[in-house]
Amino acid sequence: MNVRLLARGFFMSLMLSSAALLVQAEDKAITTAPAHISEEIPQASLQGSGSFRWFGLHIYDASLWSSPEGYKPDSDKPQKFALDLAYARNLYGGKIADASIDEIEKLKLGTAEKRERWLTQMKTIFPDVKQGTHITGIHIPNEAARFYLNGKLLGEIRDAEFARAFFAIWLDKNTSAQSLRTKLLGKATAG
Repeated sequence: MNVRLLARGFFMSLMLSSAALLVQAEDKAITTAPAHISEEIPQASLQGSGSFRWFGLHIYDASLWSSPEGYKPDSDKPQKFALDLAYARNLYGGKIADASIDEIEKLKLGTAEKRERWLTQMKTIFPDVKQGTHITGIHIPNEAARFYLNGKLLGEIRDAEFARAFFAIWLDKNTSAQSLRTKLLGKATAG
């Protein structure tokens, strides 16, 4: 048998085995909730994920973590869930808060006075971010929104109306990011 052919076959076999191990490792990383999410939501599982782009610029990757039953947007029973944003670029915390309020206003949620109060609260909590920074929001039904920076507690806004409005940015049926919503809810088509 030709030594070159045998070596090529061995090399291809090794490459395919390595690729399979990498895919398994990536799947495990994607489906295992970070510790701070697991503490908030025991047995949390990844419901969906996707990227957000603004005029072609990659801003962040988002992942929705829910209980094993899954987050159901039309459910009468409010659910605890986590939305993790992994930033792809440097952004000022104040700009993140401003953009959040703009989206809440587009959804016609809260009064002008409430939005102004929410903006002030978010500006005190949201830090500047750089590429690779994670901010995780935890929806605590009928109570609050709790925020983490790279797994460490940042703070919370104890206002159930704010919590609903904040997560509506991504999960409301009228969100301006319909494609991302579909992916977060796990309704994305393969491909």
